[in-house]
Amino acid sequence: MSCFTAAATVLLTVLGAAPVGATDTWQKVGADARSGVSGLAFASRTEDGTGIHALVVHDNKRTGQQRLSRITYKEGTKPAVTPLTWDGPEPVDLEAIEAVHGTPGRYVALASRGIVYHLSVSGGTATVVDYAPLPAIGEGDDFESFALVSSPNGKQAALWADRGAGADRPATLYAAPLTFASWGQPLFGDVTRRTYRAPYPTDSGTRHISDITVSTSGRVLVSSAADAGDDGPFDSAVTDAGRVKVTTTGRLRLTLTETPKLLGTYPGYKIEALECVPDSQEALTGTDDENLGGYVRTVEVCGP
Repeated sequence: MSCFTAAATVLLTVLGAAPVGATDTWQKVGADARSGVSGLAFASRTEDGTGIHALVVHDNKRTGQQRLSRITYKEGTKPAVTPLTWDGPEPVDLEAIEAVHGTPGRYVALASRGIVYHLSVSGGTATVVDYAPLPAIGEGDDFESFALVSSPNGKQAALWADRGAGADRPATLYAAPLTFASWGQPLFGDVTRRTYRAPYPTDSGTRHISDITVSTSGRVLVSSAADAGDDGPFDSAVTDAGRVKVTTTGRLRLTLTETPKLLGTYPGYKIEALECVPDSQEALTGTDDENLGGYVRTVEVCGP
């Protein structure tokens, strides 16, 4: 592992980046493959302003297994994890979740095969309001990411991606305007597509996009991950991939950079959740380290 870490540090130096959050530590929130963090959504700050409440999804597939939990994270203390009850059709393999802008208690969760679940979360229960497939699903698409971005007047768009696989299959990043029918069904507009290759990791099984988040200034940040099996070793990175904007008329503008900027590497962990914290330069990250469980920590990557 020491050799692995040294190699990552050399790569960061060459690219002009520096490891972020170097003094932070990973905090364990799950002990096995059923309790890893496959996606997370910021819910609120704690009352004293020093911690974060977030919802996390688990990629379980069998009936009755946990799909959703609430965590409270504060640096330097053990996170609190509270399972939530899932009320409605059970998804298979949830991989991402995002809060709906301007609608407290409403979230959108995404399963790997492209089914979107509109949720209402109150107390200890998440109720399925409605669900629908993503538009424009490509052959072999495997989704691990979902993010929402809005204009100042509340127009909203969604970003999601086929994760890709190694050198032969880059990720495909999709984006489209998003609205909801009066009964809650997610409705997508015209779809924009872009291909994306992560600068790191570069393993044969690299998932070029394992999650997406958008900063306040419109930067598109992505996590990438390498997975050698249920017991690892794992490797991850966070990269500045481009910019996105939704105009006041609902028009979507998405631009990916030709040279993505590597912001940090995280050997030994498989990041599958990345969420910029509002009014902060921090992102809360989560890992799904299979048999090794799940971890969370903050990293400073969401600045201007």
